[in-house]
Amino acid sequence: MTLREILSTLFLFALYLILQIVLVRNVVLFDYAFCFIYIACILLLPNETNQTWVLLIAFATGVIVDTFYNTLGMHAAATVLMAYCRPLIVRTLIDVPGLETRIEFGLRQLGTGAFFRYVLVLAFIHHTALFFIEASSLTLIIPTLIRILASTLFTTVSIVLIQFFTRN
Repeated sequence: MTLREILSTLFLFALYLILQIVLVRNVVLFDYAFCFIYIACILLLPNETNQTWVLLIAFATGVIVDTFYNTLGMHAAATVLMAYCRPLIVRTLIDVPGLETRIEFGLRQLGTGAFFRYVLVLAFIHHTALFFIEASSLTLIIPTLIRILASTLFTTVSIVLIQFFTRN
């Protein structure tokens, strides 16, 4: 990665985190659908990024969100799990020639269908871990499953719309 790409990635990283902490934190639909757009920090990292760095960035992102949400590591755990599953999901879902070398995960690079599936599956993994850690038991399984599905859809649509309306 060039210095310009690194600085651009750092800027987007900070932008998504600030947006999550300041604005999106208060957006909840019907007490079930929560939006966690900060996961785009991990989803949009280039494929050439070393897996160790991806996991460290995911941990740092989760800890920053945990600090402002006062959730004691729940976001860090869910984000690291999502980052750990990312290479498997990329190999299974995305069929792009030259994937072994360099690809950036964005709406314009992957296309609408592949990008939507990519974000949907990884957001589902993140939200499943997050809400089951939060529930800490299976007594409220139905409301937890509704939260997972509604939040996954809300987060996915939000990330795709942000990508749709941004240049680059």
